[in-house]
Amino acid sequence: MATTNAKAPLRERRTIDVVPDAERHGTPRSQFTLWFGANLQITAIVDGALAVVFGADALWAILGVLIGNVLGGVVMALHAAQGPRLGLPQMISSRAQFGVKGAAVPLVLVILMYLGFAATGTVLSGQAINRLIGVDEPAVGIVIFGALTAVVAVVGYRLIHIVGRIATVVGIVGIGYLVVRLFAAYDVGAVVGVKGFDVVTFLLAISLGAGWQLTFGPYVADYSRYLPRSTPERTTFWATFAGSVIGSQISMTFGALVAACASKAFLSNQVGFLGDLAGPAAAAAVVYLVIVVGKLTVNVLNAYGGFMSVLTTVTAFGGGSRISALARTLYIVGFVAVSVIIAIAASADFLENFKNFVLVLLMVFTPWSAINLIDYYVISKERIDIPALYDPAGRYGSWQWAALFAYAAGIVIQIPFLAQKLYTGPVTELLGGADISWIVGLVGTAAIYYPLAKRTSRAPAAMIYPPSDS
Repeated sequence: MATTNAKAPLRERRTIDVVPDAERHGTPRSQFTLWFGANLQITAIVDGALAVVFGADALWAILGVLIGNVLGGVVMALHAAQGPRLGLPQMISSRAQFGVKGAAVPLVLVILMYLGFAATGTVLSGQAINRLIGVDEPAVGIVIFGALTAVVAVVGYRLIHIVGRIATVVGIVGIGYLVVRLFAAYDVGAVVGVKGFDVVTFLLAISLGAGWQLTFGPYVADYSRYLPRSTPERTTFWATFAGSVIGSQISMTFGALVAACASKAFLSNQVGFLGDLAGPAAAAAVVYLVIVVGKLTVNVLNAYGGFMSVLTTVTAFGGGSRISALARTLYIVGFVAVSVIIAIAASADFLENFKNFVLVLLMVFTPWSAINLIDYYVISKERIDIPALYDPAGRYGSWQWAALFAYAAGIVIQIPFLAQKLYTGPVTELLGGADISWIVGLVGTAAIYYPLAKRTSRAPAAMIYPPSDS
């Protein structure tokens, strides 16, 4: 199998154009370390804590997020497996289902997702940086972290994978140390398995785990697209799946235990609590550094993916597939700047807002995942006309109404099943408050889209690459 190309420049020059075979490099192992490192971080810890915070026993919360991580991880890794074959960022391939311009509809929501996750991650990382440098003004740490994010995202693909490998090592050591400290400071066994099974909070835990994984779907292939085209899909699938699921489950399990042991102390100050748990000042400083490194990895993914999504939307209406290095830098810096502004203005009610944010994202991304996967693997059978993805007058046209209708219907059918702060659906009330909307979204959208796509498929008879990459 091909290894990393030493002659490839550190700074990336590709954006939404296809990566030619001559520039392909790396092994699926890099997918494992990237996604493992990206999930050993504080926001995943908070996500795991949420089910306990909202009423679940830690034991059932851990089992629930495990089920959710596995189910969502399967969907996420199926998107990742498209990368080596297509050589494209994930959302460009959506043009095969939605049309060149129609793909902008889910893309707008994807961009909002990136901004939301980037902002929430920047809040926590800013707190850790402030504690490291001894500053009280929240904006200082937020701006510093935003600058670090922009630098790594501008350099691009190869540096992102390097940061992922660093985050893997740092995360294992840091979270491992915190687990030891948690068991030393608290009687963990006394707070696990003390409550009975509750279906509502158990399903919330599943939804939190599934939602965490599903929200990677719109950009996961961005980081597998440089792998050699000959890379087996199953290898890419399992490397990505294992990295993301194992990494997130470690963090979420730790979060559930932390919430069970010290709910109030953790709720009021997540970063400060972990620093205090670390013990001596030197150890606390190391833990703050662990938080920053872990968040830097995933925040760069958000900035890089956000830039790709903005560019995909703009070029759908303006044409083209390449931009200058300066324009690329300005896009990324602009995206990061917006996320920093949002982070500075973020609400203090972080946990409640984050829970609702994740569950709302589930509602809009499960239909997209269902459409993309059904079309790619079942309808088109992995045959895409890549040049046509950049031509509104080509095979896929500007708008594909079958996908747009199924996408809208997939969102609407989830409404009766929602369990949100602002709205609880009638079916959810009958279920005692359990939120199964994401399951309805995946299965329902697939059932709606499949017969429509069978009649309107525009798939070529064989895979079509650009002439220079054939």
